[in-house]
Amino acid sequence: MVEEPRSAAACLQATREIGFDELLAADRSDSAACPLPRQADSVKTARDVTRSTLDDWGLSELSDDAALVVSELVTNAVRYALCPSDRSEAPITLMLLRLSPHVLLAVADPSDTPPVPKEPDFVSENGRGLYIVETYSRYWGWDHLSRGGKAVWALFSGTA
Repeated sequence: MVEEPRSAAACLQATREIGFDELLAADRSDSAACPLPRQADSVKTARDVTRSTLDDWGLSELSDDAALVVSELVTNAVRYALCPSDRSEAPITLMLLRLSPHVLLAVADPSDTPPVPKEPDFVSENGRGLYIVETYSRYWGWDHLSRGGKAVWALFSGTA
């Protein structure tokens, strides 16, 4: 018997029932978590982890879009995690969760500042990150973490 595919809403509801704090701490076969140092070269590491995880899950068709989105999310996390007002040494954490046929990727950082989309300025070198996230993912959003900080997430739909 073929199982009905879960809707995007059902996937997002799953994160509300479980919570990102629990997902980040879980050791599950359908998830991957990677702590990242709070430095610029973490962006490449996050892209590589995203691509290899999606390849392992048979979802390589999502690799390009997901790698682009994770680059933007990790860049934002590094930028804001390096603010001098930050009080912790907590790493940034990349998490991928397979909720077939969807993949949820999230980047947790210690900043409590919510992401604020800006009107994209296509001449400027920055300010387009969340526009890219919105364009290439099915849905995106963010949640406060009970330990402090936030998780910014994006949902992708695969065919596998």
